[in-house]
Amino acid sequence: MPKLWNETIDAHRREVTTAILDATATLIAAQGLRAVTMSEIAGTAGIGRATLYKYFPDVESILIAWHERQVAGCLARLTELRDSAESSTEKLNAVLGHYAFVQYGSRRSDLAAVLHRQEHIGQAQQKLGALIGDLLVQGVDGGVVRTDVPPSELAAYCLHALSAARDLTDESGVRRLVAVTLAGLRPAG
Repeated sequence: MPKLWNETIDAHRREVTTAILDATATLIAAQGLRAVTMSEIAGTAGIGRATLYKYFPDVESILIAWHERQVAGCLARLTELRDSAESSTEKLNAVLGHYAFVQYGSRRSDLAAVLHRQEHIGQAQQKLGALIGDLLVQGVDGGVVRTDVPPSELAAYCLHALSAARDLTDESGVRRLVAVTLAGLRPAG
């Protein structure tokens, strides 16, 4: 097949996949996880059921693909925040603050329970840990992060501490949690 034809087919597949994932997210937001069916997803996406089944075998596989897209977007945003900040302190504030608000926005639900058991979460957590670990190494080099605890342990501390944002009731609590977490990273003295 000609290259242009392959590019057109690939673009069409991406568009259909995006429509499926967007339709699923819309339906879940409106009806909840348990009420979504393949027929509703196909109808909302504007495709036939047979086409939907060519792309995904079931609702759970669609949810996993949607969540992978969300996680990739979150990691990309955290990378943008890191790259746009000037100092080590600003980078840590921006990345940890955004991560805490992501956690706050993804409170416990049926959807979270299904999605956080999946393999892609482990890979995303490794990438996130590496991103924060690198920031902490830069902070150590700049003298703004404590040196008595290895950066990898501090990264795990940050991730676990900020996951508590899921249980908070308001944004001011999230900001306090970020401040306390950042305070725990500072050198003694």
